[in-house]
Amino acid sequence: MFGTTLSLALRSIRRHILRSFLTILGIVIGVGAVVTMVTLGKATTAAVQQSISALGTNILQIRPGQGFGRGGGGPRPPDFKPEDVTAVANQIAGVTAVAPQAQATATAIYEGANWSTTINGTTSAYFQVQPWPLATGRIFTPVEEASGKAVCIIGNTVRTNLFRGGDAVGLRMRIGAISCDVIGVLSTRGQAGFGGDQDDVVIMPIKAVQRRFTGNRDIRLMLVGVDQKFSTATVQASITDLLRERRTITAGKEDDFNIFDTKQISDTLTGTTTLLTGIVAAVAGISLVVGGIGIMNIMLVSVTERTREIGIRLAIGAVAREVLLQFLVEAIVLSCLGGLIGLVIAQLAIAIIAPLIKVQWLFVPEINLFAFGISAVIGVVFGYFPARRAAAMNPIDALRHE
Repeated sequence: MFGTTLSLALRSIRRHILRSFLTILGIVIGVGAVVTMVTLGKATTAAVQQSISALGTNILQIRPGQGFGRGGGGPRPPDFKPEDVTAVANQIAGVTAVAPQAQATATAIYEGANWSTTINGTTSAYFQVQPWPLATGRIFTPVEEASGKAVCIIGNTVRTNLFRGGDAVGLRMRIGAISCDVIGVLSTRGQAGFGGDQDDVVIMPIKAVQRRFTGNRDIRLMLVGVDQKFSTATVQASITDLLRERRTITAGKEDDFNIFDTKQISDTLTGTTTLLTGIVAAVAGISLVVGGIGIMNIMLVSVTERTREIGIRLAIGAVAREVLLQFLVEAIVLSCLGGLIGLVIAQLAIAIIAPLIKVQWLFVPEINLFAFGISAVIGVVFGYFPARRAAAMNPIDALRHE
């Protein structure tokens, strides 16, 4: 019996193909929008988590000032000194390594090719704190660090633009007014989640950068690695107390430095992205309800148009249950057909939009199944009232209908 009912439903849909398509348009848009928004939201969240994880887990970033800027309108807070780095490394429990950084911008030159890039002065501890392995070459030796020798490790973007993608290890290039021996090439990281090319960098011993570029011993950033066995919050509190003491910040005054926990940043950004995705998906889901109302409206019109057909079926022996099932199946088929078309459109939209916003294409089975299931439920909910109305008709009144 169900096969016959399904056949009748499909025949009725084919008979009014344009009206059927317009009926399911709301379902198509709703399913397509929900799947697209949720999938792109998950892809964006994954991209953010990947960018944060590239900075390393269990890492604290310490900068002078309140926030990333200097904050307020007062004088610029003093930078850190090498003694601050030593104190954090030696006096705080749970710290595995501290990598100081001094930065400058300069033009790198090699055989007529030039490229403006960021010069990052640091120590070998940088490679202990940050999970950034080398593609080729080596890191600084203790002697090179202590003497401030002009050696450098370059990012892939610098290698591509200066050395045309060839092997750069062992060659000498000029950075600003000094010559520098390339001893290593960093593995590729790509674009950062906050914008900017992570591979556009030259890493040198911090003493070389301070001596040749910045002209002082100031440190603008400390990267602190935290042992997995210790809570980053506890270590952060200990560092705060130590730096307040060293920078002579009295009780009641705000810190003139800030400490960022990469895990907290990741959790905050992930939570925000998830919340926004949920809000957008909920708004898009409203069109599913609108689509369901459209199905109910058209099914009511269909019941009115087919009153004599219903009367004939009831007169020749069809029971009310069979008439109800016929119209209910028709509504469910319409709704499921709209859901399938919406899923196809969603995948096409994701394939087009994902490269534009620079995230990976994802296929999330759960949201696809959920959206399709909702479309089927909408067919049942909004198709039941018209089906019940058809099944409740009096055969004699239905046959008299013009």
